[in-house]
Amino acid sequence: MSKRALLLAQLGTPDAPTPEAVRRYLAEFLSDFRVVDYPRWLWLPILHGIVLRVRPKKSAVLYRRVWMEEGSPLLVYSQRLQRTLAQALGSQWQVALGMRYGNPSLKEALEELQEAGFDQMVVLPLFPQYSRSTSESVYDKLELLWPKSRRESKVVELRGFATHEGYLEALAQTAREARERWGEPRHWLLSFHGLPRRYIKQGDPYATQCEATARALAAKMDWPEKSWELGYQSRFGPEPWITPNTQERLVALGKAGTESLYVMTPSFTTDCLETLDEIGELGRALFQEAGGGDFKLVPCLNDHPAFVTSLLGLVRASLME
Repeated sequence: MSKRALLLAQLGTPDAPTPEAVRRYLAEFLSDFRVVDYPRWLWLPILHGIVLRVRPKKSAVLYRRVWMEEGSPLLVYSQRLQRTLAQALGSQWQVALGMRYGNPSLKEALEELQEAGFDQMVVLPLFPQYSRSTSESVYDKLELLWPKSRRESKVVELRGFATHEGYLEALAQTAREARERWGEPRHWLLSFHGLPRRYIKQGDPYATQCEATARALAAKMDWPEKSWELGYQSRFGPEPWITPNTQERLVALGKAGTESLYVMTPSFTTDCLETLDEIGELGRALFQEAGGGDFKLVPCLNDHPAFVTSLLGLVRASLME
């Protein structure tokens, strides 16, 4: 039987919750033209002269608030997912995890798989909704590390699973579990990572796919139309980002006296700074200080059995096409 490989790609995380480690991570992340597409002559002096002098110290404080005993939440949960998938796929498969920015790097993951040897490989960026700033950036890096002209093995490149039935069912299961644990909320907010509006106007399908995920999940859960809404978080920089903005919606829902609010973050498959702190702490404070009541953050899919099942189906089906 042919030997198979699965390369899981994540965005990345600092090696430690320190200003030095955060600075290294942000320097790599924010230097990517897919992430910030300003002309290099304009952006790089701003990045190195201002952003990397100010932001690492502030961000390190936030990372310390969510850091786990085993390390960064994003890395810890991603490694658990990697191990679970490897066990489920069996000895015919090799499974490696690579970060687009930071460690373990995509280079290290690819070298690990190539050393073990394979006939077929599936590349799976863990970003359900496709964007040029996430999934396509992974494939930019992969092309630099291993150009298509030099590939002898069959490589399947997956580019999102925003409306994949298994992914939607996994989201629905986490929502049902939250409802069973805490009761039915007055309102649900689905918060996705944001993008500059300009990217969408240039043809990036991300927002359309986020909306498709939200509508499909609401239909699966039979939520009444006015019992849920969508928002976009993590706005950065001076230019307009896609709306509605999650922070603004949290304040508005609080001012409206919403008795209970559950927040899900479907574009994040793994809990990280943006879910645990930006939503779980800062978002909670915005909502409750504005007059809102009970606030619950529904965990990301992480290594939830339903998510594992969905990825197994996605990976296996990709090699049958």
